[in-house]
Amino acid sequence: MAGSRRSPGAGGIVSDSPVVRYEVTDRIARITLDRPERGNGITRNLVDELVDCVERADLDPAVHVMLLSGSGRGFCGGYDLVESAEGMDTTAGETDADRAGSPLDPAVMASNHDPRTTWDPMVDYAMMSRNVRGFMSLFHCGKPVVCKVHGFCVAGGTDMALCSDLLMIAEDAKIGYPPARVWGSPTTALWAHRIGVQRAKRLLFTGDSLSGSEAVEWGLAIEGPSPERLDERTEVLLERIARMPVNQLMMMKLLVNQTLYAQGLHATQVLGTVLDGMARHTDEGYAFQRRAAEAGFREAVRGRDEPFGDAGRSTFKG
Repeated sequence: MAGSRRSPGAGGIVSDSPVVRYEVTDRIARITLDRPERGNGITRNLVDELVDCVERADLDPAVHVMLLSGSGRGFCGGYDLVESAEGMDTTAGETDADRAGSPLDPAVMASNHDPRTTWDPMVDYAMMSRNVRGFMSLFHCGKPVVCKVHGFCVAGGTDMALCSDLLMIAEDAKIGYPPARVWGSPTTALWAHRIGVQRAKRLLFTGDSLSGSEAVEWGLAIEGPSPERLDERTEVLLERIARMPVNQLMMMKLLVNQTLYAQGLHATQVLGTVLDGMARHTDEGYAFQRRAAEAGFREAVRGRDEPFGDAGRSTFKG
């Protein structure tokens, strides 16, 4: 069974090919990002469908716990920005919306900006904050959410993983926020809340990533089994949570989440989202986008990460 696919802001069905799969088995709602050919890259439709699935599970009395995972080679490679980054300055006279194909797609509109035109930071914020609200549906929903990460979880993919309640990650997986080096700021701003201020700075000052084993050591993940045992260990955890009464689960999540609310999480997310827009409109941000337009987005990312020695799946830290 699959989640519905809505047009951005309209609420209507626009496709019979959903990008988030949904099914319920044994008190567990299984929500699966399903764009494997694009590394489960984040689009407006994917966020809309994620929100729909989370709400569906939250309202289903038969569901006790949710599992968020990704299909294909990894969990999520971040926003699907290849076309928008590569399209800079290629069609003079057209608007961002013309080039993007959808005037309401924040992942494209907020990134594909011509430096010859005026950038409106509040338009940028309004669009990107919609995605933050979508990711935070995982945090705000009443029932526990376990996120299972294999392969990779980078950039915007970490927003979904960190908004979940518990993270299970394969020991050889890569998780981190490389756009801290250029062209990004973590909009959900959960790194300090999850691993502490000093360790958050260690990652965001360098853009370095963690392996699954390191994620457990740093307190980001609850367990980091071998890739062969990831499914097995995740199912054990899900089954134990599913034995609990739903009302008890909701009370415990509500109780613990109050700590993050009291720490001012919302205010931090507002700042993180505004800074994300600013990071894409610095001299360095424009240079990164020009490189993407000339050589391709993947080549621009490779050039960003290669000096640090961790391009691709590596988690090298010097």
